[in-house]
Amino acid sequence: MKRAIRTPVSLTPVAATLLGAAAAAWCAVPVIGKGWAGVALFAVIGCVIGSGVRLAVAWIPLSDDTYLLPGPIRAWLTFLRVVRLPPWEEGAAVAALALEALHSARPWHTVVLGAVLTAYLLTVHLADSGAPASTLSPQVPVLAAGACLLALGAGAGMLPAIAPGPGSALLRVVAAVAVIVAAGLVLPHISTRRR
Repeated sequence: MKRAIRTPVSLTPVAATLLGAAAAAWCAVPVIGKGWAGVALFAVIGCVIGSGVRLAVAWIPLSDDTYLLPGPIRAWLTFLRVVRLPPWEEGAAVAALALEALHSARPWHTVVLGAVLTAYLLTVHLADSGAPASTLSPQVPVLAAGACLLALGAGAGMLPAIAPGPGSALLRVVAAVAVIVAAGLVLPHISTRRR
């Protein structure tokens, strides 16, 4: 008697959907019921739901020849094609950033949103490719540089901007050095292929 081979269930789509929901909740808290914020919040929630549905049904294969199939199956295949078409994740990120821009948030609030959105997009792309998280290990220096720049931006946003002084000049120098170091970390990972 043969034993059935079990494939491990990937939790990456679930993690991606939860990160998207966390980003939507994080950027929505300060602006519930304020003008255009409702439209942006609706867009974030709709895009996160669309992304979750797309990730949930991504394993279902699509048939090119649907002419002889019954109507309900053709409708199901059309739904699968339509749900896979829009860039849900990118739309969620843009709508979340627009929602963040619609209210006056503390800099640390924006930093947390940036970190959650970055983790969301990376997790979605890991779920799409089916790759393990260890695939991102060569990008750790780049991600660390991005996190440092995000923290540096939050620090710059928390400084009072009443008058320029030695503190702001020092911060500009540190920011310029950080950008140069980040570019130095990123450039080795860019490969160009010549034919």
